[in-house]
Amino acid sequence: MFQTFENRADPSTGQARLAALRAQMSANGLAGFLVPRADAHQGEYCAPHDERLAWVSGFTGSAGFCAVLAHRAGVFIDGRYRTQVKEQVDLKVYTPVPWPETPLKTWLEAELPAGGVIGYDAWLHSAQEIEELEQALEPKGFLFRPTDNLVDQIWPDQPAPPRGLITPYPEALAGESHASKRKRLGRSLQALGQSAAVLTLPDSIAWLLNIRGSDIPRNPVPHCFAILFDTGNLSLFVAAEKLDEQLRAHLGPEITLRPPSAFLPALHSLQGAVRIDRASAPVKLAHELREGHATLSWGEDPCLLPKACKTSAEITGTQEAHLRDAAAMVEFLSWYDQQPPGSLTEIDVVSRLEQARRASGALKDISFETIAGTGPHGAIMHYRVTTETNAPLKEGQLLVLDSGGQYLDGTTDITRTLPVGAVGHSEKEAYTRVLQGMIAISRLRFPKGLAGRDLDAIARYPLWLAGQDFNHGTGHGVGVYLCVHEGPQRLSRVSQVPLRAGMILSNEPGYYREGAFGIRLENLIVVQEACALEGADAREMFDFLTLTYVPLDRRLILPEALSRGERDWLNHYHAACAAKVAPRVSEPAQKWLTAATQPI
Repeated sequence: MFQTFENRADPSTGQARLAALRAQMSANGLAGFLVPRADAHQGEYCAPHDERLAWVSGFTGSAGFCAVLAHRAGVFIDGRYRTQVKEQVDLKVYTPVPWPETPLKTWLEAELPAGGVIGYDAWLHSAQEIEELEQALEPKGFLFRPTDNLVDQIWPDQPAPPRGLITPYPEALAGESHASKRKRLGRSLQALGQSAAVLTLPDSIAWLLNIRGSDIPRNPVPHCFAILFDTGNLSLFVAAEKLDEQLRAHLGPEITLRPPSAFLPALHSLQGAVRIDRASAPVKLAHELREGHATLSWGEDPCLLPKACKTSAEITGTQEAHLRDAAAMVEFLSWYDQQPPGSLTEIDVVSRLEQARRASGALKDISFETIAGTGPHGAIMHYRVTTETNAPLKEGQLLVLDSGGQYLDGTTDITRTLPVGAVGHSEKEAYTRVLQGMIAISRLRFPKGLAGRDLDAIARYPLWLAGQDFNHGTGHGVGVYLCVHEGPQRLSRVSQVPLRAGMILSNEPGYYREGAFGIRLENLIVVQEACALEGADAREMFDFLTLTYVPLDRRLILPEALSRGERDWLNHYHAACAAKVAPRVSEPAQKWLTAATQPI
């Protein structure tokens, strides 16, 4: 199996490791040290070598950081992890801090009113992050000092950096050659008077060069750095062990292959205006560029928007991947409904679902660790079942099942909430509100120029009417056989990136009652130009094309709460699920699908 169930969090180690880190801080004359969940590429998911936050604190969430002081260690976590962090860290020595409600600069000023020297690894923090801290706190007596990584100094069995093989990605699936992409982006640099751009994000480099890697579990990206020149030529800084002759032939003569040790010297040799992303590039690179001959030019990674706006080939491929994945889900759901309440555990569910995806013969990996949380575990938004937490599915509970697959032609991400036997009325009320929010986004037409922050509230409105809400964004961007979380687009109150045609997003409102149950429903959607309407204004409009076709559980819906438009959307959606997926599944699954998609 791709997924394993060992317990990766051990709160009992936190106190000793924290003491060792504080000893290193004292030896280096530091009042504090920052431990982010990050690597030099600022990816959401880290290789074992870079899991410093988890090793020190026990917290294994995909976002967060720790600020260690002599008297206090704050673990900063967003709304997704408020419950999880309390179970994973030793609360006697670590203090969970709600973030971003409590900014690090505010917390440091309160905890160290006289200021002090705060150490950080310049490879693990963006230039934007450090500059904001310096501007806010240096006038108040703080000094931020780049240092060697103190966690690495106390981690005796730290895994080695990854050395996964890199493979070519088919141009037929990408929809554009890497030569064309490089020339196109090179022209954009020329137009801005920039001689080169430094690329640090693995998925950007993978997209640009039509390659995929194997350095990060669940995310087919390579760890490497690149410099793209305004001519379209590119220098790729990558370990030789990751390359074979097939890849060298794919890259061709316009790509210069160099070892990672040559990266910093190459920065020193650059001339002219060199573009670097303030939000994602390590601040180390800004320091190095300033010491060389180039003029530092802040600008967004030039791959971000082109990568986000999928080609027609990418959309066609991902539609096929989603139908393949839907067939696996329907086979699983057909099996699930045959099991008596109380006969399954969370691990049983995860294992059977992965088995259904593997049966396609096309699964490359799961796209993230499957979330299968029953009862109170469903309220832990990013719950990961282990052999220690594995719970039976009991009569009357809800099961939150969030999962996805990595296929060569697409990345999937789907959440369904399932009943375990008969469930209560309040659970059905909450489920129906969440469904109404998902339907609202699915039916939406909106003017060109709006961003995720403009749409996020629409998914929350049914919950808000009942005084309820959820502590995560409504949706995130998704790649095509790349990262399941991809920027810059999001459906979130903090996202200011205007949505464009071809952007893939998740649509996943939820509701979580700590200690009781959770609900989340998720489809993937893609932004497209909306068809003209008779009598409409002469303005450009977008709407969403649904990619996910798996039935929503009718047993949890209160039909009388749905409007006519919501009911029509649901019935049409279920009819489409039946038509698109039935030819792809077994006869028993077809019978289940027919029953599950009856109109309401």
